[in-house]
Amino acid sequence: MNRRIIRMESTGATAKIFGSFDANARRIEKQFSVTLRNRETEAGDSIIIEGEDEALVDSAASCVSYLHNLASKTEVITDQSLQYALDMISAGEEKELASLGDSCICITTRGKPVKPKTLGQQQYVESIRKNTIVLGVGPAGTGKTFLAVAMAVKALRDKQVTRIILTRPAIEAGEKLGFLPGDLQSKIDPYLRPLYDALYEMLGAETYQKLIEKGTIEIAPLAYMRGRTLDDSFIILDEAQNATPEQMKMFLTRLGFNSKAVVTGDLTQTDLPKGQKSGLSTAVKILEGIDDIGIHHFNERDVVRHRLVQKIIQAYEKYDRDLARRESERRAANEKKLRAERTESKTAK
Repeated sequence: MNRRIIRMESTGATAKIFGSFDANARRIEKQFSVTLRNRETEAGDSIIIEGEDEALVDSAASCVSYLHNLASKTEVITDQSLQYALDMISAGEEKELASLGDSCICITTRGKPVKPKTLGQQQYVESIRKNTIVLGVGPAGTGKTFLAVAMAVKALRDKQVTRIILTRPAIEAGEKLGFLPGDLQSKIDPYLRPLYDALYEMLGAETYQKLIEKGTIEIAPLAYMRGRTLDDSFIILDEAQNATPEQMKMFLTRLGFNSKAVVTGDLTQTDLPKGQKSGLSTAVKILEGIDDIGIHHFNERDVVRHRLVQKIIQAYEKYDRDLARRESERRAANEKKLRAERTESKTAK
């Protein structure tokens, strides 16, 4: 029997790692075929990990150590945090997991630190720091927009820029909305609501409203960017998969001096008319390899929403792959049939 002992500084840290009704401990035990138990002594708490396979015991110890470090910085260990640790360690990526820093981008109005929760998110944030233009491409729930807004708020607070400009293509997401009452702002608000939500989280409603009134923060549809030059600005184009190639070129050429632009989108959720190319897809191909332009691809492991979101994304990806495979097999069968018919026709003659 192999054993590892992880020292705890308090019973509170042990409780966080074991989780409500020991749910976290049971998931670790199941993943690595080990047993976890808590031992209290006068010197303090310890978590004892035992198992038949030494490598699996070491992996479980790495997971507990990571969660111990996480528990010292957060109130609760979420399902997403635990699952990410389990996935990374099971894939033999302990070192990459250990390199996931605890650098805080900014603090929300509720005192909550905003920081990367996955290695992919950390690389995305680093890319924003280093590059003038960054394209963040990936599925829903990976924090593309939220982290970009956090970086924009940090740049504004640090006086690196004088204003934040947030924009989205105003396109109906599969529904005909018809006539919307109210003034222009009321008509475009539904399209821009996710951007408002992120800013409220970072700044609070009162500060946000003041900055809007002063023009320090501007939120507008993508079409309103035409003809402008944006200096000293942090510009975010959200839902960029719904921009046409012409709109994308227009947006990217708005960049002025001392400005930074972040473009985010999910290429699997375009709402453009059938047959219309996505400007984001085109931009990823055209801008690849250009200095000072970063292109970051998220995957389902970077999803930080409910665990079901990750499973839904994987299910859709599998469906699309199977559909493409069946279509390829169908075309191959048709071609084979046509060749056989041509051969039979020639033989008959």
